[in-house]
Amino acid sequence: MAQHTLSRSTAQLRVDGVSRTFGDRRVLTDVSLTVGPDARVGLIGENGAGKSTLLRIVAGADEPDAGAVQAPARTGMLLQELPYPADETVGRVLDDALAEASRAVTAVEAASAAVARSEPGAAERLADALEAADATEAWSAGARRGEVLAGLGVDAIDPDRTIGSLSGGQRSRVAMAALLLARPTAVLLDEPTNHLDDEAVAFLERTLAAWPGPVLFASHDRAFLDAVATRVVDLDPAPMPYADVVQGDDAGSGYGLRSSRGGYTAYLEQRRAERDRWQRRFEAEQEELKALRHAVAVTARQTNKKDTYDGQRAGLTKFYSDRDAKVTSRLVRNARGRLEALDREQVRKPPAELRFGGLAAPSGPAPEGALALLTRAAVAGRLAPTTLAVDPGAKLLVTGANGAGKSTLLALLDGRLAPTSGTVQRAPRLRSALLAQDVVFAEPERSVRATYRAAVGEGRAEAVPLSALGLVAGRDVDRPVGALSVGQQRRLALAIAIADPPDLLLLDEPTNHLSLALAEELEEALGSYPGAVVLASHDRWLRRRWPAPVLALG
Repeated sequence: MAQHTLSRSTAQLRVDGVSRTFGDRRVLTDVSLTVGPDARVGLIGENGAGKSTLLRIVAGADEPDAGAVQAPARTGMLLQELPYPADETVGRVLDDALAEASRAVTAVEAASAAVARSEPGAAERLADALEAADATEAWSAGARRGEVLAGLGVDAIDPDRTIGSLSGGQRSRVAMAALLLARPTAVLLDEPTNHLDDEAVAFLERTLAAWPGPVLFASHDRAFLDAVATRVVDLDPAPMPYADVVQGDDAGSGYGLRSSRGGYTAYLEQRRAERDRWQRRFEAEQEELKALRHAVAVTARQTNKKDTYDGQRAGLTKFYSDRDAKVTSRLVRNARGRLEALDREQVRKPPAELRFGGLAAPSGPAPEGALALLTRAAVAGRLAPTTLAVDPGAKLLVTGANGAGKSTLLALLDGRLAPTSGTVQRAPRLRSALLAQDVVFAEPERSVRATYRAAVGEGRAEAVPLSALGLVAGRDVDRPVGALSVGQQRRLALAIAIADPPDLLLLDEPTNHLSLALAEELEEALGSYPGAVVLASHDRWLRRRWPAPVLALG
């Protein structure tokens, strides 16, 4: 059972032997990890590896099946949904975030007055009040409010707006602002850069780099990991007890836990080297096992032959034969002992990595001329008048701040949304597919396999099996769609979109919730895809390497 300390002096966060199982699936096994002051640990791994689960356990929102957690009393977690009714105002949410600091200031003032009156115990009360004020940085709360709201772009939101009237991105920024204003000792973040624009992410990076307490976060944002993390922890399977893989007192341990100092770039280098070592060790052990099994079988037969003495031989021959038999028998025993030990302790075979199967060419000839043509197309309150032509094979990256209309533009190109002014023309028989940010399946109780077949049709499912696309692990195909993580559901949606490759592939924040390896493989595949691609993304890592044209909305 998780135990959270109450002392404000606790300056580190400890996870000791935590395990967690959901149904028949274990997501965390004996995980131990220490995050000290000034440490910023980034959690990565395949979808479903247990990143969010571990954060929830540390936050006290979930209980482990085994193990314990020690965390500062003031540990704050970024909530994906604000715990306020839809009619609560933004201003009230932010005021609540600073309520503890306000109470601390009031307590200092009251204790100071009590000291002036020489009341018994007043000095101790003042010391406690000052400690609380320091912990919440109460003296700078007013200045901090202005800095945080401006840094995250929340100052542009009317404080009288209700939570229910905000977009998903706006709610995320308000939640982040509330967390930073509360100034907890330890900070827990789950995909913190989702829905943040470049300026807001840069502000968050600077803020976390200067945070005095432990920071533990899960992220698929490779640029953010590089900028913020002092250590990267991968929750995917490891080949051996972790202490044998990574050095360092804070490296951690547990099945499926790998760690490297530094950010994402350092992690990539170590991961490649570690995977090579794992593969070489596995192959060497298999060769040794093969040789030992052969030695035991062949040498044992030789020993049996030598144990049978021919009475017609001379006595001297018998002496040497017996001695040789004893030596051979000892060799057999030694080989058998090594074989038994290696059988028990051999490193397991490196698991096959989920590899993206790539993008095939569209099944039919591309329409002639422009695939889609927007002429001053606009959607009131969502997209300013935009003129754009998308030709066959075009590759276009759409950027812009939250609310600039990136998702709206993709919906117009897909034909699922009509403009309120201007025109949208789509080529006759144009086949387009849209991967939306928010994936919702109508029948969450249906299996992944059945959902895929229903969406693409029996013939296409036979021609392009779900397993061939490398987006859904084999162990998950018979699970209910509703039991998948958000990232796994998005990968299923992507598989459905590309099973019959469209003339126009529309991707809205495609790397959100994807594993880092799959994100990179998808990016490489998009560059050589014969069809047209229009992609909207905040992913700075992707945008820095994007070779094609960019459309900036705003």
